[in-house]
Amino acid sequence: MLYLGNGVLDHEGLLNLVHDIALLHSLGIRLVLVHANRSAIEAQLAAAGQSNVLHRGIRVTDAQTLELIQAVNGRQRAKLEQLLSMGLPNSPMRGSRLRVVGGNFVTARPLGVVDGVDFQFTGAVRRIDAAGIVGALAQDAIVLLSPTGYSPAGEAFNLCADEVATVVAVSLGAEKLILLNGEEGLRSSEGQLIRQCTTDEARHLRFDDADLTMLRDAACRACDQGVQRAHLISFRQDGALLQELLTHIGAGTLISEDRFEQMRPASGDDISSILELVRPLEDEGILVRRSRELLEQEISRFRVLERDGRIVACAALYPFEEERCGEIACIATHPEYQRGGRGTHLLSQLIDEAKTQGLERVFVLTTQTSHWFQEQGFSHESLEALPLSKQALYNLQRNSKVFIKTL
Repeated sequence: MLYLGNGVLDHEGLLNLVHDIALLHSLGIRLVLVHANRSAIEAQLAAAGQSNVLHRGIRVTDAQTLELIQAVNGRQRAKLEQLLSMGLPNSPMRGSRLRVVGGNFVTARPLGVVDGVDFQFTGAVRRIDAAGIVGALAQDAIVLLSPTGYSPAGEAFNLCADEVATVVAVSLGAEKLILLNGEEGLRSSEGQLIRQCTTDEARHLRFDDADLTMLRDAACRACDQGVQRAHLISFRQDGALLQELLTHIGAGTLISEDRFEQMRPASGDDISSILELVRPLEDEGILVRRSRELLEQEISRFRVLERDGRIVACAALYPFEEERCGEIACIATHPEYQRGGRGTHLLSQLIDEAKTQGLERVFVLTTQTSHWFQEQGFSHESLEALPLSKQALYNLQRNSKVFIKTL
């Protein structure tokens, strides 16, 4: 399910986006497109000298406005169908033939009177002809829906495009709802792009951008009702759609009901992936080199972060029970996933495990990340602060610094 947000159809990169849609279709991905029309409607209303009446952020649609909206929808559909019908010259899709199907797949009802305001021809989705859409998809077609619905009495209603996209995605049991808009994705209060989050985490975020808030809410509703994943990405970034779907790191924000990235105990099946993570750091002298045989023996000490079947970070906890302390070691994150707080997350989880095991302090040996451990509450200590068995194994040539945190 692909939502083409406000501004997509007027952006200079639209043709490249159409190329990407065609490529996804050629890979066997079944696509339903819904195009938003709000910004185009507002421009047409202003040009016609008509008022733009909103209540609770929803357009009040009288008969004159409905006529204008239907004209806008017709032009937008024609533009998309025209581009999707091209032979796509100067692209890998040259000579391809894409079938685009539309129709009365959306049944609507009037929104009615709210707070004394009659919304007239503004409606809400009543039901979706999911079987009809699935049948069109089975015929190798791309389904294109406008934000318009029809009542059994034959009336036309103006609908919110994000509602259409959400309800269609839920009705079809879609794996993904992809929301293209002008923003790269959701951002934290510090301004950092959030690569992935749960619906609960997304709902706690606050934005000044009403459009982004609306799409965040649509993504969360879809996930609440069974869509596996929702993605917010920018149409301004060339190739963002392919990057989000076909790479591990993505291009925007992924939202899911449960955390898409899970920490779990490592198993023997993870050994090759862990070695792939730590080898570059071992080669640089940041980590102590471990053989595959040693890693096999110590695998129960490791915890990994797994994202979509890929190990993206690891760390280990070695308890010294007699001294009631533990060593945290081998913290490593894949280069594509660094600066995302994964090392901090693993460290925090291992500290919680140490507390559960009754340990009173944890220590680390490091040559190049002393400042980071200090930021996590560790204090620089002397070699003598280590357990005697660890002191005996201390490598004087590495000259690692000792940091300890009391639990």
